[in-house]
Amino acid sequence: MPAGRAVTRTLVIGGGIAGASVAYFLSRLGAQVTVIDAGLHAASSVPSALINPVRGQSGGVDARALEGMRLTWELLRELEAAGFHVPHGQTGMLRPVPDDKARARFERNLPPELPHRWLSRDELPVPLPPAWAHALWLPEGGWVDGAAFTRALLEVSGAAVIRGRAEQVGGQWLMVDGEGQNLTASLPTAHSPHPTPQIIHCGGSIGSGWAGEDRTQRMGTLLTLDRAAADVPLSFGAYLAPSAQGGVLGATYETPAQGWQAPTLPLASLGWLLGKGEALADLSGVNVTGRWTGSRLSGLKTGQDERGVWHLSGLSSKGFLLGPLLARELAGQIVEAEK
Repeated sequence: MPAGRAVTRTLVIGGGIAGASVAYFLSRLGAQVTVIDAGLHAASSVPSALINPVRGQSGGVDARALEGMRLTWELLRELEAAGFHVPHGQTGMLRPVPDDKARARFERNLPPELPHRWLSRDELPVPLPPAWAHALWLPEGGWVDGAAFTRALLEVSGAAVIRGRAEQVGGQWLMVDGEGQNLTASLPTAHSPHPTPQIIHCGGSIGSGWAGEDRTQRMGTLLTLDRAAADVPLSFGAYLAPSAQGGVLGATYETPAQGWQAPTLPLASLGWLLGKGEALADLSGVNVTGRWTGSRLSGLKTGQDERGVWHLSGLSSKGFLLGPLLARELAGQIVEAEK
């Protein structure tokens, strides 16, 4: 940074994959970063998140999926070289497809530049039940431990992390701790020559509610397993993947709702999820050891609003696919706006 230029002071609200990635890239650009994080109900804390460029049961591919996926793997290599242990596997991933009609939908959406291949039965890296007519192989896909990834990004960023939450009251931001006590005076930027930092809101489902937003949420559940049901991630409707402690079975499946709601797992949903898992692989001898249930915020929100607050939220299930990519761009915009 040229001599004489003021340091960009930033306050990142939320320490999930969006907030941690923004903090990481802001710090690389020379900004002073403070993160306020409640650490509650973070969708980014799942023990095995897919790095999957081909989404849903229609095989949709985001226009920036390939770019985002490659940046995520690059970050993981950088963190590993810096001595951080982030469990992950760029193992490739398998998308079983039930019939010719579904395959045709996938093929319409697959860009030629995305590495992929349709496999015959004798080419499968893991066995599939006979009900699956086709299988799409994505060699650059895989999985990552979400909690370890976000922790490492925050740590290497050097950001000051304050445990608390940010609420909007009367159009003004109020930083409070778990007891509702005002934290504003504790912020490192509060008594600086430039006391008003650039605010970047990266809150998830519950943080969106604290910000006074009424946005769409989708509830989902991930079951932790004592061992991986397959060596590579499998996904269609639900997903099975390896994890650092064994494996996971997960899906985002409940009806979308407005505003955050307390996580629940209805018995019917548990039965549905287990059924989806059994359709993907043989689960005999695989034991459930726990569960994570939470909500994802839908509807991507990025850029600066009319009040000058920056945003990166609503990544939904694409957090680890697109979050770092969008965070890098946002960090550049924030620093450039300060020049």
